[in-house]
Amino acid sequence: MTTINPAEQLTVEELRELVPQLQQLTEKYKRAELVQKALFDISELASSVSELGSLYPAIHEILGELMTARNFFVALYDHNEESVNFTYFVDEFDELTLRSFPAAQLKRGLTGYLLRSGEALFLRHETIEAQLKGLDVENIGAAPVDWIGVPLKKGRQVIGAMVIQSYDESERYGEDDLEFMLFVSQHIVNALERVKSRELIEKTIKERTQQLENINSELEEEISERQKIEQLQQALFEISELSANVEGDMATFYASLHDILSRLISAPNCYIATLNEAGDHLEFPYFSDELTTEISSRPLGRGLTEYVLRHGQAALIDTVNVSDLAVQGEIDPQTAGNMNANFNSWLGSPLIVEGEIYGVIAVQTYNENKAYGHRDLELLRFVSHHIATAMERKRAAEAIQRTNQMLEEKVRERTEALNRTAENLRKQIEERKEIELRLIHDAHHDALTGLPNRVMFNNRLELAVANKQRHKEHNFAVLFIDLDRFKQINDTLGHHAGDLFLIEVAKRIGKCIRGHDLLARLGGDEFVVLLDNFETLEDAEDVASRIIDSLSRVFVLDDKEMYSGASIGIASIEPWYQSADEVIRDADAAMYQSKSTGRGRYVVFDKSMREKLLEELALENEFRRDLREKAFECYFQLAATLETKEPLYFEAYIRWEHPKLGKIKRDQFYKVAEDSGLTLELDEFLIGQACALLRQWQYSDGPEKRYSIAINMSVNELVQPKLIDKILDFIRASGVNPYHLLFEFDESQMNRRSQHILPALKKLKKAGIQLVLDNFGSGLASLSYLYSYPFDYVKIDHRFVKSLPRSQKNLKMIQSVLNIGEHLNFKVIAEGIETAQQFRELVRIGCLYGQGHYLEPARKLSIKAPAKATNS
Repeated sequence: MTTINPAEQLTVEELRELVPQLQQLTEKYKRAELVQKALFDISELASSVSELGSLYPAIHEILGELMTARNFFVALYDHNEESVNFTYFVDEFDELTLRSFPAAQLKRGLTGYLLRSGEALFLRHETIEAQLKGLDVENIGAAPVDWIGVPLKKGRQVIGAMVIQSYDESERYGEDDLEFMLFVSQHIVNALERVKSRELIEKTIKERTQQLENINSELEEEISERQKIEQLQQALFEISELSANVEGDMATFYASLHDILSRLISAPNCYIATLNEAGDHLEFPYFSDELTTEISSRPLGRGLTEYVLRHGQAALIDTVNVSDLAVQGEIDPQTAGNMNANFNSWLGSPLIVEGEIYGVIAVQTYNENKAYGHRDLELLRFVSHHIATAMERKRAAEAIQRTNQMLEEKVRERTEALNRTAENLRKQIEERKEIELRLIHDAHHDALTGLPNRVMFNNRLELAVANKQRHKEHNFAVLFIDLDRFKQINDTLGHHAGDLFLIEVAKRIGKCIRGHDLLARLGGDEFVVLLDNFETLEDAEDVASRIIDSLSRVFVLDDKEMYSGASIGIASIEPWYQSADEVIRDADAAMYQSKSTGRGRYVVFDKSMREKLLEELALENEFRRDLREKAFECYFQLAATLETKEPLYFEAYIRWEHPKLGKIKRDQFYKVAEDSGLTLELDEFLIGQACALLRQWQYSDGPEKRYSIAINMSVNELVQPKLIDKILDFIRASGVNPYHLLFEFDESQMNRRSQHILPALKKLKKAGIQLVLDNFGSGLASLSYLYSYPFDYVKIDHRFVKSLPRSQKNLKMIQSVLNIGEHLNFKVIAEGIETAQQFRELVRIGCLYGQGHYLEPARKLSIKAPAKATNS
């Protein structure tokens, strides 16, 4: 089968129609090729051109190959100076006399529009007026036929503008030209930046090279000067050595001086002239001259040497000034003639010892090209002084040597001392740095366990609270750990064992948590854990269970086995927490809740606990206020003889009626007082009420004059001797007989402080106050109190009385206490008698004293204010 070419099917007319399209496509490809070549040329320019002055004409030439660009300029905007610099400007009609203009002056012009808008602009002759009105700019310069301007941008910042324009109708621009200008503008900016950078680098290199050359020249001058100084120092040193070493061969000494001078200044001819003892002749101990081999002593005249002797100063005499000196009569004419004839240049300086001139040292040349200058004169003047004192220094050389050795030794010792001081300072600085690092560590860590302390834990916890507020999906929790029986371990085994116990606890807890969790010790036996980034709250509970299980195992301390445990409160961090203190507070509350429900368990905090805490806090605040205002009502419960109901004493206690909650149970508000540390204030209030009532009774004529009052006292007073003294001073000041006061102490409280209270009880007993052991049988080891402490009364706990007569076991216990009381001389009071059956049973077994509502209900006794004293 034959395949037919589609081109063969086109007609001639169709082919003719395709020709323009093909030509247009060809032109497009040619232009694209030219554009690519232009970009390549611009890139080559950026690599080859080293200064901007050569770059702009080359860019102009490249643009001219693609479009008509006889009128072309580049303007760069200087942001720091707020000015526009026309770095390149070629125009047929406009001449630019100034190259730099303030930016504000060009703001309303076409160039200013490009710089402030950052947008390209294409103006055509036919629409230029309308376009200018729409752009709100003013045309500056000759009106063009076509005008194209594009901004030059470095990133988003406009750094300049590039403009071409035409004044000839035959030279028009099109959109292709605008696109080409926009396309190459960024490449031109890159080329500009590269050339500017290279130009800046080359400029910097030139400036640096020039600086280095200047520095090198200065260094060479300094080196030359230093070399001259070193030569002078060497010469002086050699002169000093000569004066110290020569022993009498003065000819050798003077010859050596001449050799030294020759290295400092040109001294082919040198002599030393000295005055004789009479002072009227010159002698020449040393003479070396190119023209004269010998010289003899001569009387003083008008020679060059005499001129220096007369004036006492160094002098430079040459063919320039010798004639003037001859005219002035300072030098004889013959000497002046000889100097002019030989082109003589002469330097002379006096030799002075102890202020007296004894001679002259002189050098001279016979070559007009080697004449001396003032620097040579100053040098000779300086050296002559050292030469003059050479002999004097010779005599003092040994003394100077000894002095120098002593000074050198002092310098060496001082240097060693300074080195030791510097070393000590270095060590002190290093020690201070170590101390600062240690202080920073100690400020954030517990000294005993090495764990983070409260400060560091709070900082980390604050970050966790902030993290939870931003990222609610992140989970954090705080475990508040309180140890069981820590005080018992301290009291029984000592503080060393207690420290070992805490260290072991820290290790065990650390093994129960992950590496990125934070374990800290707040103080005492309280530890906290910050659990970081766990899945569910059950994970935190698992950690708490592991800790409780680990701490419940046996501890071996000082070869003794001890058991402890832990109560843990868990608080999960929620977005509504504002601070670390709030989280720790709630975890602490949950821990107390776990202790109250039984040790060795954990409790997770919830809002009901917070409400309960707030209620307890409100109750505590109101209790504080009422105690401060003494708003409590004081009631008295009779303790009497069972058979006659004769009063034994009245037990004073307070009742608190809350405005909203009604009557608060006695145990409840006593717990509030103990938790808030107000037991001492409460006891003082009761003592004050009791003393006021006793004062009132002692002035009456009734039987109450013999009555006594008992007060329930906190054991906290007994462990502070100063408080006991304060209470006794108050009782004495009130004028009450202490015998009418009884202090009741709860047996359960004494169990916790038993080893500290015996001295205080003895002091109270000695002051006359009777002592009562309250709630006997409610605590542990109760019988030890009966034998060891000086109690006057023992009150049987009301729970034993309540079970009568049905509990024979409790009845036997009461009988046993009664028997012990007969032997140990204390009275037994049955507390809480409520029924006639209880009363009869107690009387039957021989109990003499009792207390309860059956005998007499508690009543409120009125306390009158003391009468004011009157002046008689």
